[in-house]
Amino acid sequence: ARMSAVTAKETSQLSQLAQMTTLSIDSGDLGVIKEFAATGLITDATTNPLFVSQAGLSGDAVYAAMVDEAVTYAKERAEGDDAVALAMDRLAVNLGREIAQLVDGYVSTEVDVRLSFDVEESLTRARRIIAMYAEEGIPKERILIKLAGTWEGMCVAAQLQKEGINCNITLIFAFVQAVVAAQKGARLISPFPGRILDWHKSKGEGPAFEPADDPGVLVVARAYRYYKKYGHDTICMPASWRPSRGGTEHALDEIIALAGTDRMTIPPPLLEQLAASDAPVPRALEPAEAAAACDDEELGGGSVDEKTFRYLMTMDGCGPDKMGEGLRAFVADTEKLEQAIREKF
Repeated sequence: ARMSAVTAKETSQLSQLAQMTTLSIDSGDLGVIKEFAATGLITDATTNPLFVSQAGLSGDAVYAAMVDEAVTYAKERAEGDDAVALAMDRLAVNLGREIAQLVDGYVSTEVDVRLSFDVEESLTRARRIIAMYAEEGIPKERILIKLAGTWEGMCVAAQLQKEGINCNITLIFAFVQAVVAAQKGARLISPFPGRILDWHKSKGEGPAFEPADDPGVLVVARAYRYYKKYGHDTICMPASWRPSRGGTEHALDEIIALAGTDRMTIPPPLLEQLAASDAPVPRALEPAEAAAACDDEELGGGSVDEKTFRYLMTMDGCGPDKMGEGLRAFVADTEKLEQAIREKF
């Protein structure tokens, strides 16, 4: 039996956290988003290729109608592979449009992750997504275009931001990615503390860490401090959570250890746990303290170039390993959905 999150008391960890960090729900399930948005504590929502794929393949009448509309829309405007690609973008917009009616803040929509090394095509698709949202009456200020934290993805963000299109750089596993995203002017980054922890554990470290010493927490906190010290207004919004100390009873470890960061996106089961607990949530990150605590020199004199980015990324270890793994997983989700949509043509 799902606990209704609408009962999040003022003393709950969810309420405490929402007072210091803007909260986003990491879900493509409209019913669940609606329920959490009703608490008044969740203002944003993030989707990804998995969520769009799950919606498209669910068979649920609401999502099936979105798929059918996307296919019809695409058939009228394109043919062949172009039509399939348009239908997939349209489906993501259809889902995002519904989410935008449930939350007041940002809705994140991802560009086809297979284009993570293709600047021009990513730009074309991102602009088209924004144009489709505009057709639906949703202004570009409400949308974050999600791009992978590759060099190319960050170059795409630099151009889109100049056009007033806000970007969410995702699959951030290395400090250098966080820095370059900010230097390129991205509105927001999504670092993945849980997956960073997974990588360190896979190398024989841990397996348990105190939350403040969790390698994923350390990367996010370091990026947050760097942003505050060097005046970057890029939002630090961690996503992907694991128990620092191991065991499901510690599922909230990383969230509590990063309390106070600009934003967080959190999946429904962890939002439920936060709503159900009244334990105190002390503020771990605060802008002025963070700026003073940053001991990093400014990277690349404020503008890291491509060769430096690639070198530092390679030397990070976790960055390229987890980036490749994340891209492969999202590509698999995208291709599953593409196959299902292709069959409707």
